[in-house]
Amino acid sequence: MTLVAGVDSSTQSCKVVIRDADTGAIVRKGRAPHPAGSEVDPEAWWVALQAAIADAGGLDDVAAISIAGQQHGMVVLDVAGEVIRDALLWNDTRSAAAASALIAEVGAAELAARTGSVPVPSFTATKLRWLRDAEPSNAARVAAVALPHDWLTWRLRGFGPSDPLLNELTTDRSDASGTSYWSPSRGDYDLPLLELALGHPVQVPRVLGPAERAASTPWTIGAGAGDNAAAAFGLGASVGDVVVSIGTSGTVFAVTDKPIIDESGTVAGFADATGNFLPLVATLNAARILDSIAGLLGVTHDELGELALTADPGSAGLVLQPYFEGERTPNLPDATATLFGMTLASTTRANLARAAIEGMLAALADGLAALTAQGVEAKRILLIGGAAQNPAVQAIAAEVFGLPVDVPEPGEYVAAGAARQAAWALTGVAPDWSTPIAANLAPAPQPVITEQYAARRP
Repeated sequence: MTLVAGVDSSTQSCKVVIRDADTGAIVRKGRAPHPAGSEVDPEAWWVALQAAIADAGGLDDVAAISIAGQQHGMVVLDVAGEVIRDALLWNDTRSAAAASALIAEVGAAELAARTGSVPVPSFTATKLRWLRDAEPSNAARVAAVALPHDWLTWRLRGFGPSDPLLNELTTDRSDASGTSYWSPSRGDYDLPLLELALGHPVQVPRVLGPAERAASTPWTIGAGAGDNAAAAFGLGASVGDVVVSIGTSGTVFAVTDKPIIDESGTVAGFADATGNFLPLVATLNAARILDSIAGLLGVTHDELGELALTADPGSAGLVLQPYFEGERTPNLPDATATLFGMTLASTTRANLARAAIEGMLAALADGLAALTAQGVEAKRILLIGGAAQNPAVQAIAAEVFGLPVDVPEPGEYVAAGAARQAAWALTGVAPDWSTPIAANLAPAPQPVITEQYAARRP
């Protein structure tokens, strides 16, 4: 049996899954936590990766490994390979003014044409501009910029402060496409945009092809990927599938065979992990909406779902606009959540429970509408993430999206995609692993939900 390992270095933790390269069967797995917060010392990711590998039984019998990681995070290195400051993560919104400045200087349409996306505070280029303006002495020291999976792959290959070969940094097209200085349509960096953001030229990682190796010893090490691209690859998503992921953030993305350019900035025109494209809409608020309302009502997530299903679609007019942590789509970094339609009749525990689920899903349905407006084909929804296992979320998703909803069995699909990529790098052939489906729901559209939500849209 040939074994391959896939890593998911996410916001909250590091997961390592070791699989049979031929069948995709899980052999063993491990996990280690990451620190909380929107800025983190990258060394914590390296420590967690080693701990998760140990928890998974080590890599002595593993032939290949690949690392997927949270997108956009800014890892800045000096000439000695030292991390200059804590990495700003995708969910750090302090660069909102920097994003606006870059758009004002270049133009939204020009940025979309050159990089596939209009930058928002999540994107790496905006964080570099923030660094230039807020911490100029740190900015002046930057010799190389990497993303979380780039830096971890570099460290896994033996590089770092003890062997600081910055020109050995590598990345892949999916993660590079989230920087705002790499073009999915051209397949190349737009270095003038990077220099505009930071103020001077720096080393950037070499962009590897989907099946290209970052290293061949002591393991075959794959190119790695951004987390959403890895999830799509792990799920086996193809044209016509729209993945809706409900985690810390919410994402709606689809595989396409041509690049998407949305000058409005709603859809990010990312690349995927296979050579295709991955247009994506992201929300900052997703499962934490349910955490908040469940806590307010003093119930578990299961009880919240049970309570929600006792209310009618539309929650008797109660609408939750769920911008608890600001929002990325729409781009409202300073927004707060609002509850509309409160009357003596509508303000019940059941309606509030349902309004929380409806608000979360309606925000994601706006993402689906933005994708289809760009010509993306949508035949079914693949609903993933922890909240997707709640029967109420599944049932209301069929009402909100109006498409067939398939819920894959719970799994580490980001790590699965990384493992599948590792097998591809090892053998030269992408393995065909099946995705078990736990639930199939027929479309059950309830237009009142999205109509009410749209009426409250800012």
